Amino acid sequence: MNWSAAGAVALALAVILGAFGAHGLRSRLDAYLMGVYEKAVFYHFIHALGALIVSVMPRTGAIGESAAGWVCGLLLLGIAIFSGSLYALALTGYRGLGAITPIGGLSFIAAWLLLAWTLVRK
Repeated sequence: MNWSAAGAVALALAVILGAFGAHGLRSRLDAYLMGVYEKAVFYHFIHALGALIVSVMPRTGAIGESAAGWVCGLLLLGIAIFSGSLYALALTGYRGLGAITPIGGLSFIAAWLLLAWTLVRK
């Protein structure tokens, strides 16, 4: 998998979804749901940028390709589940979607802890 390309695409999607929220949803969502949407975009951006950075780390020798693949995979899975569930919650108003959001958060945590563990082992 080309994790650098995946990170770049995830960043492009974050810009698109952020712009959509700012220009297309601002008048349609109440303050709470707009806050939920903005939180989704924020976490999407941060973790997509993380995936892009981690994808380059094997080239510097900081971590191996396999570890980078796992970390990037967990980060992108977290974006899909965490941010995806918040995007869906904001757009539909169905708060039951928030029940799966923590699974994405756990994916983020696992990715960062795996990266830390891999770096400490070196």
